[in-house]
Amino acid sequence: MSERNFMQLQFAARSENEAFARVAVAAFISQLDPTLDELTDIKTVISEAVTNAIIHGYDSKPDGIVTISAEIEGDLVRLTIEDKGAGIADLEQAKEPLYTSKPELERSGMGFTIMENFMDEVDIVTAVGIGTKINMLKRIESKKALYN
Repeated sequence: MSERNFMQLQFAARSENEAFARVAVAAFISQLDPTLDELTDIKTVISEAVTNAIIHGYDSKPDGIVTISAEIEGDLVRLTIEDKGAGIADLEQAKEPLYTSKPELERSGMGFTIMENFMDEVDIVTAVGIGTKINMLKRIESKKALYN
């Protein structure tokens, strides 16, 4: 049985930090030797969740903090992206494909749909005025993970 490994990262809610977050999480999970598709899926969901926190949670005001936690246990990767921003008033509406509360920013409205399609589990906890926490789980089917 492999041991649990984890990391946590906090950064300013600035759009230029989205790429940093994506690369940092990808570097952390690389120890599982994921396939290119698995790595791309995880990098994509990190980008979507972090971008949502910055644009929607903090309304692109850089004084907020985004926290990412990543945990590896065996072949499972758990990811949590959290903000202490605006929260989501209507989560079911926000999860609808193509819905965006920021059409003026030409947002696609596919963030939650992408997360749900690329990950094995997605759980969203949100409260208006308190923030949003996205918990995601993905099983890595790599050779290295299978032999740990």
